[in-house]
Amino acid sequence: MLGADQNAMFELIYCFDATQTRPHPIPRTAEEACRLLVQGNRDFAEMTDAHHAGKKTRVIPFDPQAFGWGVGDESAPAQVPFAAVLGCADARVPPEMVFSKGCNELFVVRVAGNVLGRECRGSLRYAASHFSATLKLLVVLAHAQCGAVREAVNLYLEPRRYLDIATDYSIRSIVDQIQVAVRVAAMSLETLYGLEVVRKPECLAALLEAAVVLNAAWSAYCLRQEFQTQFPELGVVFGAYDLVTRHVRLPLSPPGELTEEEQGLFPPPEDVEGFRQLALRICSGKLVQSFLEPCTTLSR
Repeated sequence: MLGADQNAMFELIYCFDATQTRPHPIPRTAEEACRLLVQGNRDFAEMTDAHHAGKKTRVIPFDPQAFGWGVGDESAPAQVPFAAVLGCADARVPPEMVFSKGCNELFVVRVAGNVLGRECRGSLRYAASHFSATLKLLVVLAHAQCGAVREAVNLYLEPRRYLDIATDYSIRSIVDQIQVAVRVAAMSLETLYGLEVVRKPECLAALLEAAVVLNAAWSAYCLRQEFQTQFPELGVVFGAYDLVTRHVRLPLSPPGELTEEEQGLFPPPEDVEGFRQLALRICSGKLVQSFLEPCTTLSR
């Protein structure tokens, strides 16, 4: 793959060795599972960094038992995922590749806008109930420039357009679930930059960036509220995948200024007030400000 540096190339190899019948190691805790995913994403982002010349190769082993090798009879191999990922259906964001994981390591549920509808809840509850011996973590994975979130933002800024989708339940159900994040993001922008900020054309990009990650944070918060009693040991985290840098992160800074503290996966807010504070943190960050300047001045 060629990038900004025409001498840069990487090979991503999925290796299946039928002679090796040992299953991949299962993390023992939610924290360990999270570290595996964060490190996997960092490896993927570094390997695909086109600004560094030279050929880079990463080999991801596939567990032969996941394909029925070494089981000993003709029964199907057991599922042993250590994390369940609720991600967007966007074709540019395959979770296994993003986290450098192979077959039978992740239980993946994908839907436009990574919204937490009934079917997605049911799928995640199924995973938590049936794979309790191995499943340690629930992950809500959003991504920058999400088309479903963009549609929700457009409808918020132009409410008259809502009638265009009002009779289409399938689309409306997705957009309606994202509106919580969009509204909280808009209120935070108004608090920080003044009530007129949402009327400015620059607000669209700022509101989109903030709503993308807040939508993931809200879904993670709801999952933890719903699952923590029945599955107290199951961790819940969220993050947003950047399509340019390929890092999973909390989008506070522009891609070229990515800091250590905003890389990785993050626990959801503890309560509704914590969600509001997260929204203010995102909206006061350098990334959102970069979309709004020079038309606004931080008011607090």
